[in-house]
Amino acid sequence: MQVKVFANLRDICGGVTVEVLPKGDRVIDVLDRMIEMYPELNDEIFTEERSLKPFVHVYVNGRNIVHEDGLETKVKDTDQFALFPPVAGG
Repeated sequence: MQVKVFANLRDICGGVTVEVLPKGDRVIDVLDRMIEMYPELNDEIFTEERSLKPFVHVYVNGRNIVHEDGLETKVKDTDQFALFPPVAGG
């Protein structure tokens, strides 16, 4: 599965897209695999309770997972997956 990453996550992941082979079919499985690949990512996206940090957004096929089943949202290899860190600006 191709995952698009944005802002400082590109520095951590080494590019705009990351090829991820998750061990399951949920958003959390994709994110867990990404953290295995890039351990530094964990502190950027997850709280200590393993929930997404405030203002971290995951989109699957253009829909924010908060409007689906959250981290339990099912995904397929062909889905468009995007991960956005908190971004500030003016």
